[in-house]
Amino acid sequence: CDTLRLWTVKHRYSDFHDLHEKLTVEKKVDRHLLPPKKMLGKNSRSLVERRQKELELYLQTLLLQFPQATPTPLTSFLHFHLYEINGITAALAEELFHKGEQLLQAGQVFSLSPLQLYSVSQQLRLAKPTCCNGDAKTDLGHILDFTCRLRYLKISGTRGPVGTSNIQENSLPFDLSVFKSLLQIEIRECWSNHIGGLSSLRPTVETLSIHGSTDTMMSILVPESREFSQWEAEGAESGCPVTAVIPVWRKLTTLDMSHNNISCIDSSVKLIPKVEFLDLSHNQLSSVENLQHLYNLVNVDLSYNNLWTLEAAHTCLGNIKTMSLAGNQLDSLSGLTKLYSLVNLDLSHNQLTQLVEIRNIGSLPCLEKLNLSSNPMCIIPDYRTKVLAQFGDRAAEVCLDGKVTTEKELDTVEVLKAIQKAKEVKDRMSSSDKKVHSDGLMCTLYNKIIYIMFNCKSTCFIIKNYVQFTHHFKVFLFCLSPQCKLN
Repeated sequence: CDTLRLWTVKHRYSDFHDLHEKLTVEKKVDRHLLPPKKMLGKNSRSLVERRQKELELYLQTLLLQFPQATPTPLTSFLHFHLYEINGITAALAEELFHKGEQLLQAGQVFSLSPLQLYSVSQQLRLAKPTCCNGDAKTDLGHILDFTCRLRYLKISGTRGPVGTSNIQENSLPFDLSVFKSLLQIEIRECWSNHIGGLSSLRPTVETLSIHGSTDTMMSILVPESREFSQWEAEGAESGCPVTAVIPVWRKLTTLDMSHNNISCIDSSVKLIPKVEFLDLSHNQLSSVENLQHLYNLVNVDLSYNNLWTLEAAHTCLGNIKTMSLAGNQLDSLSGLTKLYSLVNLDLSHNQLTQLVEIRNIGSLPCLEKLNLSSNPMCIIPDYRTKVLAQFGDRAAEVCLDGKVTTEKELDTVEVLKAIQKAKEVKDRMSSSDKKVHSDGLMCTLYNKIIYIMFNCKSTCFIIKNYVQFTHHFKVFLFCLSPQCKLN
């Protein structure tokens, strides 16, 4: 038990016997202290219960016999290295004594549990020597030296109790101020209110990932906000009185706060002006705000939130190159018309039903990759060619739904463009005095379409579609202009 933290250890009698043999040799424990093994009636319930009580008394006697430094065989037997503060830190210190330097030189990500960090934090608060059991390999100094130089850290908590204990890791407080050189840190399943020392990471961290740990960005980026309600970012001009000036995250370029419960993008983003990659996917966002403070942002993931609309996105995402809006509830793209630097756009798994919405992004000059899969519009006949036609002369440059545009599709696009052009001309030539000119131009466009069909690169397109297309288009032209004589 560790301050009401309990765990269960299961052992056979033979394990007790092996432990006792080690203790009699190493620590001169009384050989007769261990209850003897009885063969007769060994499976009876009364004997088993009596044996359990005798063995529990044996363990309690051993612990009382070594109040200052519990022998290593006994700590291992009781799983102190898994659940008890001293045992956990001793095991970690010994591991780093043997492998710490090698791990630092390799530059690999090192994983720690919240329970381990909690144990280290608690040890540092105690006014006692860093080595309690006399074994130099278990000195707390090995941990502090390692954490001071570590560059890549992963902290993974668990949902529910740890192992056979009643310990809830996500409720354990720990302090990150012992890490002085971190470049990258990932935290999972650790509630943000229990994470101390986040502000100490601002001078060095370049990549920060937080998952399953918070419902606000503020609690991670500005932990001081719990104490100071009126704060301002370092270097910013404020017309209002403030109670604290908060330093910015000086080197942070990648922020991943996906898979949390965040409902808004709050003003804490003022502290991350250098962020280029922002992942807020799988949260509860219903609007996009405050991103105008991220002047360097080029890649943003807002997928799988609760976005129903996105108005004037260019006002806060002016320099964006890659954006994912997949898995939302968008049915209109009118807010994306001025994202002129956008190259990659994922709109899959939304509620887009009308092809006319594609016109809002069809004129974006840099767009190369577009994903519209799993939208209602995808069931429209000839969906791909009708979407590509919205990009005009750039249709060949657009990769739609992960598939490169084929020559056959480009041929169809050319025909669709000519048909659209004919319709636009007819709509413009509405007055009677321009009737003759309109009819002549319509006939010219029809002949041009026939020329396109005969000169397209896809022979199978001509054979399959020419007869049917000619019939329908003649009817189309006749309906628009009965006086038009077709060649």
